Amino acid sequence: MKKQNLLILGLVLSMFTWGLSWPSGKILSSYGSASAIACLRFIVTFLGLLPLLLLLKQPLSLKKDGYLTLIFAGMCMSGYSYLFFNGLKYGKPGAGGVMVTTLNPVFSYLLGILLNRKLPTRNEAIGLILGLLAGAVLLHAWNSDSTLFNPGNSFFILASITWAALSKFTSKAGKYGSSISFSLWMYLICSLLLLNIAGFAEIDNVIKKSDSVFWLNMFFSAIITTTFATSFYFYSTTELGAEKASSFIFLVPLSAALSSLFLLQETITWNTILGGVLGAVAVFSINKK
Repeated sequence: MKKQNLLILGLVLSMFTWGLSWPSGKILSSYGSASAIACLRFIVTFLGLLPLLLLLKQPLSLKKDGYLTLIFAGMCMSGYSYLFFNGLKYGKPGAGGVMVTTLNPVFSYLLGILLNRKLPTRNEAIGLILGLLAGAVLLHAWNSDSTLFNPGNSFFILASITWAALSKFTSKAGKYGSSISFSLWMYLICSLLLLNIAGFAEIDNVIKKSDSVFWLNMFFSAIITTTFATSFYFYSTTELGAEKASSFIFLVPLSAALSSLFLLQETITWNTILGGVLGAVAVFSINKK
């Protein structure tokens, strides 16, 4: 199987894992502040990724000219996680998963257009339009009680913008060394930044309140979602480019809605299915040569 086909398969699996992370994150958000939960997640992620990196015999060091990019990536990732958990605390995981994952590739492409000063191709433009249409269908945008206006969604919109910037920084990771090493140090920076915001007392309070449900979801969020799925996504941005890799995020809404249905009993409707199909077609269109 060609390398690009393996990358695409890995991205599809990663996107469905991301979809599951929304109801899982909703459960975690009930245990404490967004900064404390995000900090703990990155600490666990760092501890989980380090042995994997050593097992793969990847070099730990990065080129010095990549340090500034690494710091900015860490700041963006910290900001995204803070907004992610705040959005889940005050909003709904199904609606949030739809909004963020539909807007992410749109903002990434718009940022790419501004930075590269080039217009999207015909297929890319069609894919972006279909992605926006998928979001509108999934959010019932034509109704006055659209889920677009639910509490917490302002956090989700800001998270999408932050992710677009993050994708640009991580797409350069391969220039400075191993992309996995870049992710490792980025997660360490995230841990330190969020620790400074949350404080030891708040993190200790979350740990004291924790139970088996908390740690099960923390393991899934930190090890399965972040260590493996997100690190693979960042690696893919170095191989396919931020715009192409971000287009696969259109696959997440359906996964987020279905997992929210089974885990949190959120209602699933016809528009969820239709929106998910439109999102999949959008991915195909953007990646069509």
